Amino acid sequence: MPDAANLPVPSPCINVCRMNATSGLCEGCLRTLDEIASWGVWGDEAKRAVWVLIEQRKTLALTPQAPTTP
Repeated sequence: MPDAANLPVPSPCINVCRMNATSGLCEGCLRTLDEIASWGVWGDEAKRAVWVLIEQRKTLALTPQAPTTP
């Protein structure tokens, strides 16, 4: 069985390419435009760091927000 650390880091792209103007993130993969544009030239360490950010962004997106008062 191959060691996962030696496998190429997969792209998080799910072909839902819409940028959210408020968050600045792609609605499909939760990456910024800079992260998307740089993905092909980054090494595996940088790609894994983006995957960590994506997981953090998912967690924040799923966390209920307290209502704001006017």
